[in-house]
Amino acid sequence: MTKTPKHKYNSGIIGNCSYIAHVNITGNITWLCWPTFEDSFVFGSLLDQENGGEFSILPTSEITNTDQQYIENTNILCTTLTTAEGSYRITDFAPRFEQYERYYKPLMLVRKVEPISGRPKIRVRCTPKYQYGKQGFTKNRGSNHIQFEQEDIRMRLATNMPVSHFFDDIPHVLSSTVYLVMTFGSPFEAPIERTAEDFLSRTKSYWHRWVKNASIAPFCQKEVIRSALVLKLHQYEDTGALIAASTTSLPEHPGSGRNWDYRYCWLRDSYYVLTALSHIGQFEEMEKYASYIANITQTDRGRLQPLYGIMGQHQLTETTLDHLDGYLGNKPVRLGNQAFEHIQNDVYGQALLALLPMFTDHRFSHQNTGLAKSWTNYILTKIESTIDEFDAGIWEFRNFENRHCYSNLFQWAGATAALKIAEQYGFEEIKIKAQELRERASVHIESCYDEERGVYTTATKNPNLDASTLQLIMMNYLDPTSDKAKRHLEALEEELKGENGLFYRYLHKDDFGKPKSTFLVCAFWYVEALACVGRLEEAQQVFKQLIGYGNHLKLFSEDVDEQDGSQWGNFPQAYSHVGLVNAANRIAVKLDHPAFL
Repeated sequence: MTKTPKHKYNSGIIGNCSYIAHVNITGNITWLCWPTFEDSFVFGSLLDQENGGEFSILPTSEITNTDQQYIENTNILCTTLTTAEGSYRITDFAPRFEQYERYYKPLMLVRKVEPISGRPKIRVRCTPKYQYGKQGFTKNRGSNHIQFEQEDIRMRLATNMPVSHFFDDIPHVLSSTVYLVMTFGSPFEAPIERTAEDFLSRTKSYWHRWVKNASIAPFCQKEVIRSALVLKLHQYEDTGALIAASTTSLPEHPGSGRNWDYRYCWLRDSYYVLTALSHIGQFEEMEKYASYIANITQTDRGRLQPLYGIMGQHQLTETTLDHLDGYLGNKPVRLGNQAFEHIQNDVYGQALLALLPMFTDHRFSHQNTGLAKSWTNYILTKIESTIDEFDAGIWEFRNFENRHCYSNLFQWAGATAALKIAEQYGFEEIKIKAQELRERASVHIESCYDEERGVYTTATKNPNLDASTLQLIMMNYLDPTSDKAKRHLEALEEELKGENGLFYRYLHKDDFGKPKSTFLVCAFWYVEALACVGRLEEAQQVFKQLIGYGNHLKLFSEDVDEQDGSQWGNFPQAYSHVGLVNAANRIAVKLDHPAFL
């Protein structure tokens, strides 16, 4: 039985593939970076109550009940607040729909506030910040708007509320629907009510069509849909980059110092995201990501980095913001990520695997025939030049390197993918090189095998166990029906499995000591491994236990405390939602549950 959790992230997200905003259960915008994921927050009370600004719609009397739900199959969020004076609903959304044969996805946040019962009184406070809370904005009154200015930054809040409300602290009796439309850069000058309702309707229709066009099996379908919608929001559509999370510096565990900036594109994470979306028949994101990768390789510096900025930036220098309190007082608050300097050699295989359908799926391959040879040869050359190296590994150790089993596994998988492309197109030289590299990668992987314990360790000449080696089974390096695969899984269970299916990445000391929280994607990998080896009933049972670690909206964090089920780490974490989608798909396939087409 899952224990009562002490800490859950009490918010949902909205977005339109240009930005993501976090809305907590009382209706405050606690996190919003504009104009891009990587820029300063304009609302950031998630990291500092005083310096983070505020965009709240609060009653003047005590809140007696809150309820927050998404409009089904959309990224439109409704927050209902109840007081003794009455109740009201806040509907928050980021406009996204097709217009003029392209997607309309402006830097615009729309808030609709409608009375439900009684005559509630509200106060709307809008105090944006910039330069991560170091500067505020000059506030100027317009006829039906408030203009916020700071140097060359312009934001506008258009509303049908009396503008004086924002300059004099006078409560507003909510007797009719209020609209609040906040924009960055371009001012909103259309009819407020009519335009907001039109955008709401069209945005709702867009998300409904996106979900309807997905192929999702009936196993835990609602949870898969929600996770897929979350993953969609994590693509920065202008460039195709996929971010790991929209937040920075939410600690993996209180006081751990493991507070990282995840607002960047990891090539590894992108592979997993695209795999998850392809499982439900969504390929548009893969095509956009292909353009992002193409731009990165045009500025090849000799090796691929583990991560890049959403515009393809190479330099992501890590600094700290000492003036911010941090989430629940957890410091440091970091910008940038030092992992961009790391050697992580799994990225080459993942870069090829992420785009494999573009070259082998006949629905797309006719568009990419000319690229198939050059791209495959490019990646194989990278694998060949790095296959014998030590690296920082998937968990990005900062102060030591090893020849990691996981890194060589994905070099093996990349060579396997190249072999598939070579056989399909008749590239004989690439075929020979791919076969040779598969064999070399296998030698390194086998150097991690501990014959006595019957388990693959994290690295050559290293006795520690690591959940990433579950992928040996999932990637079919090990025959899932073999005794060797089953014993490997059992050994990992014995050491790394927590309560209710939770799983630790590893339990040995790293740069920050021993991990104190489990890593949620590893638990979903465990579910996949169970399904692969034929322990299907256990896989279903563990999967359903893991679902309970989401918040009230079924949004999942990066880390979970085994003792009380608390959520920690950046939120929502793309990795965790990827794990859910892929694990559900693996179970559905084993159950022979076809997706609804």
